[in-house]
Amino acid sequence: MTDTLSKIEKRTAYTLLLPAVFLVFAIVLFPIFANIWISFKEVQLKDIRIPEPRVKKIVKSVSEDKTKLKIVYRLRNSSLIEDINNVEFLDKLPKDIEPVNLDSRCTFKSKKIECDFGNWKAKYKENFEIVIRNINNDVIDKNIIKLQKPRLSGDADNILLTTKFTLKNFKQVFNENEFLDLLLTTFYFTFFGTVGAIIFGMFAAQLVNQKFYGRTFMRSILLFPYVGPVVALAYTWTLLLDPNSGTLNALLVNFDIIDKPINLLGQKYLTLNLLGFDIKLRLALTTVIMFEIWRYFPLAFLFILARLQAVPKDLYEAAEVDGAGPLRKFINITLPQITAILSILFMIRFIWNFNKFEDIFLLTGGASGTRTLPINVYQQGFAVSNIGMGSAVSIVIVMLLIIFMIIYFKLIGKRANEI
Repeated sequence: MTDTLSKIEKRTAYTLLLPAVFLVFAIVLFPIFANIWISFKEVQLKDIRIPEPRVKKIVKSVSEDKTKLKIVYRLRNSSLIEDINNVEFLDKLPKDIEPVNLDSRCTFKSKKIECDFGNWKAKYKENFEIVIRNINNDVIDKNIIKLQKPRLSGDADNILLTTKFTLKNFKQVFNENEFLDLLLTTFYFTFFGTVGAIIFGMFAAQLVNQKFYGRTFMRSILLFPYVGPVVALAYTWTLLLDPNSGTLNALLVNFDIIDKPINLLGQKYLTLNLLGFDIKLRLALTTVIMFEIWRYFPLAFLFILARLQAVPKDLYEAAEVDGAGPLRKFINITLPQITAILSILFMIRFIWNFNKFEDIFLLTGGASGTRTLPINVYQQGFAVSNIGMGSAVSIVIVMLLIIFMIIYFKLIGKRANEI
């Protein structure tokens, strides 16, 4: 009896889980599988049109003879690249209506006009005309003729559904002259954006962890960059950094810090002379990284502050008795206590920054040396209209992140268990 109840409960549990499994597949897994599928196909944006024969019916009068009408069928192949074979046409006529001088490709039987149009090449178009008349010489009502919709059928291959695959997209991704530069730019942006946000977040957490008047207000102010709409924030930064009317350039020029305005978001490189050495700085990319640090340091600040408030005060009091200064306290007490949370923050921010698109796109559009792999996905898929190539780049991004995750869990992932 117990075994029977156990089996019934297990079957019921699986049945109840099925809707959730279906939703997960539909919402999460299906788009992933579709992206992988498309990445192995040479698909352009124009190729996603389903190849099918289409028709538009137009009814016109024939001079002053109201017993006759002309029907114009505007036929076309919807696909720009695929042929359609065995195209067949069917249209029904009302009672007492028959065609006049019917086309040789068509037959009229049982009130039906049936036509065999054979094979249509890609981009095929034709205006097919039929004159009809009332055999009783009565007036033909146009509306009755328009109500009957013609039907077309044909055989065609949908490039998205065929089992023809290719590695050409991936070969093109890795053989591109710009791929190495895109990869280095992505890692440069991701690493410094991640580390910078964590460092600034750690400093902010240390600052507001102390007791002072207005601490709650200061904590809320520090959250503003993270909770503000990214479109508004990016637009504000663009205005502030504008070389012609921006506030920052105006202040720097007025205080004689620079001789002329600098296009911080539109200039790829800036040469600096430090200690007699010329250093080439990636200006636009560095500016975008500064925006990234400013926008996302509050997230690190929240995580680190929560951990700092859980550190026992006795440790700091004991360190003071031993004569430890602020730096020694930070190195020997604070840093070991927050190491695990820093490792998790680094993982999360690294993954998010590696996939970052909207911030870069809003600030520079990927120009001036700020083109990363996610920006390349958009440009390949929509600017160049190469959907297959864009999907292949996105798969490369996923593979790189998987490699990062493996390395992370092998080297520092175990520290996360200390939380």
